[in-house]
Amino acid sequence: SELSFLQRSLGDFPDDLKAARKQGKVGVFLFFENKDCPFCHRMKTTVFNQTSVQEYFKKHFLVFSVDTEQTDEITDFKGKKLAQKAFFEEISRKRNATPVMAFFDLVGNQTTLYTGATDQEEFMLLGEYIVSGEYKKMPFTRYKRAKKKSAS
Repeated sequence: SELSFLQRSLGDFPDDLKAARKQGKVGVFLFFENKDCPFCHRMKTTVFNQTSVQEYFKKHFLVFSVDTEQTDEITDFKGKKLAQKAFFEEISRKRNATPVMAFFDLVGNQTTLYTGATDQEEFMLLGEYIVSGEYKKMPFTRYKRAKKKSAS
């Protein structure tokens, strides 16, 4: 189910990074959501519940859900302590729309930020974009166009 797919971090992200490195992942994927967000719900019921999505993402990333409304203190990837809500505001650069999907490399640098709901095909492309390292060379929109062109 999507519930076992999206885990809750204990809020110690440097610790999560250590685990990701130990497990041979390429990074950490965070899904920022809140309970009143219809687009978050749609992602969970149409994308995160797909076996192919779960298998691919679990293989390459530690996957966590972060509640944007929570004020619990967490430790961010750089070791700074702050409220979960403030962490979201920092990551999303105060965009305040959910969902926000953020990818981090194994040293805690944010590699990609995606705002809004998407479909299974695009979400898988997003995963491949990170895993392949293409995010270092071009923006996701360009990668996506190139992939769609070579598929047609």
